[in-house]
Order: sequence, then structure tokens, then C-alpha cells
Amino acid sequence: QVQLVESGGDFVQSGGSLRLSCAASGFAFSQFSMSWYRQPPGKERELVATITRAGASTTYADSVKGRFTISRDNAKKTVYLQMTSLKPEDTAVYYCNADGLTYYIRRVYWGQGTQVTVSS
Repeated sequence: QVQLVESGGDFVQSGGSLRLSCAASGFAFSQFSMSWYRQPPGKERELVATITRAGASTTYADSVKGRFTISRDNAKKTVYLQMTSLKPEDTAVYYCNADGLTYYIRRVYWGQGTQVTVSS
């Protein structure tokens, strides 16, 4: 079955760095664009970064530009989010998202989330 398993969330001090990973299985990973979303406490889920199927193009939320980097390894079926210069406002549950077509039908998959907490 389809699985997206995030890892790498942790408690870190302001200014620190973390690398999140999302391991995918059960679908054609290289045919899906991949994104990271986050949901801060008491707030709506928001898009953080997206990477296209071959990794040629990336987009970022204004709040993380220059600090976060999304990448993917299609051979390992894994997407990453390198986070640097972390701020307390980056505290959130981070979710991996896959969006693509399977047999011409759009599919959207979500991981279970990983907690990132940044202390001031």
C-alpha cells in the first residue's frame, strides 16, 4: 500500500538546522511532484516547498526562502527538506505530500507528520 514516512523532526534551538526525510513506497514516486507542508499549533496547514518530478524546479513559501531547501532522490524514493537558520515560528508538524497521476487519475498522498520544535 501507499506509504509516506517522515523522519528527522526534533527539538532544536533557534538558529539551528534539521534535515527532514520522507520515504515513499507503493506508488510511482518519480511520477509525482513532492511537497512539504507544515501546520503550526492552532493554525492551518500551509505549503512550505514543492519539487517537480525530476527535481528540475523548486518553489518555496516566502517565509522559508533562503533558509530551507527541498530535494529528492528518485532512486531512493525519498524527498528531503534541509532547514537552516530555524526560528521559533518554524515550530510545526511537518507533512510530506505526493501529488500525481496514476492511470490518468489524480492521486494525493500524505504522510503522518513529524514534529519540529524550535526554542527561542
